[in-house]
Amino acid sequence: MGLFGGQFAAVVEWQEFRDDMLFWKWSNDEIKKGSRLIIRPGQDAVFLYNGRVEGIFKDEGSYDIESEIVPFLSTLKGFKFGFNSGIRAEVLFINTKEVLVKWGTKNPVLMPAPGLPGGMPIRSFGTFACKVADYDALIEKVAGIRQQFTVEEVKERITSMLDQLLMKWIAMEGRDMFNLQVNAREIGQGIQEDLDMEMQKIGIGITSFAISSFNYPPEVQRYAEKAAAQSMIGDVGRFQQISMGESMAGGHGGGTAADMAGIAMGMAMGQQMAAQMQQGQNAAFGGAFQPGGAGAAAGGTGKAPNFCPNCGTKTNGANFCPNCGMKLV
Repeated sequence: MGLFGGQFAAVVEWQEFRDDMLFWKWSNDEIKKGSRLIIRPGQDAVFLYNGRVEGIFKDEGSYDIESEIVPFLSTLKGFKFGFNSGIRAEVLFINTKEVLVKWGTKNPVLMPAPGLPGGMPIRSFGTFACKVADYDALIEKVAGIRQQFTVEEVKERITSMLDQLLMKWIAMEGRDMFNLQVNAREIGQGIQEDLDMEMQKIGIGITSFAISSFNYPPEVQRYAEKAAAQSMIGDVGRFQQISMGESMAGGHGGGTAADMAGIAMGMAMGQQMAAQMQQGQNAAFGGAFQPGGAGAAAGGTGKAPNFCPNCGTKTNGANFCPNCGMKLV
């Protein structure tokens, strides 16, 4: 008997283990005498007999099924292997690892927006993590009729629910439709809770859900970028000046507009240089050239000059320069 016993022995294992597969079912006619069970890291082995769970084994290692496994099976504790008899059972290997998956909306989600009867088309991208959470539910709903179950199949189920969940959590009161990234964390947490509740029905837990980006139509994106740039500068006139300067620096200016811009910039630079020279002279001669200074005291008439000695602006008889604010008398 010992000579022929080895012919019927089998190794029960998930040999081609894949991270993107959540379970794989070992099926054979019978588990024979002398067979061994091999459990690798990141795996659990569930013995099924007539569709029922007989035992769950979590510790990695190599086990003799007759002496180390059968005594712990619910209804097969007293099973005796014979020369021609074996257990007609199945072993479900479950991937216990948490798997990170990338997701993205297949089509733009039309979000209600003021002034847009058809809604604002928004795409979104991110990641979610999942793992097997309930063995009984998984076996009842999926594994009972399936040989294997992949992460891609979980992703398809998730994607089919995303549009409605995004609409639900984006449309919360008070959220800025054009700055959704500020609320990405709260939106993601809400979606994760809803997805987990739904997927737990088939034994899969959604442990995290993150939104990396919201994508708007190109026209809206360009408008948002311009508005952001203008708000950073804080002044429309200043924004136009900088835009003109960038255009000239890049060689995109031309014709009269570019010439006029160059003249204006030259005049501004000339005024600035004159002011700096005047300030230098005042410092060198102890303020003698300042109105009201030593020079003014010596020969001043007490009347405002026609032009500001600091910046050259016409004063029109004012006591203070209308351009730089310098005191004139």
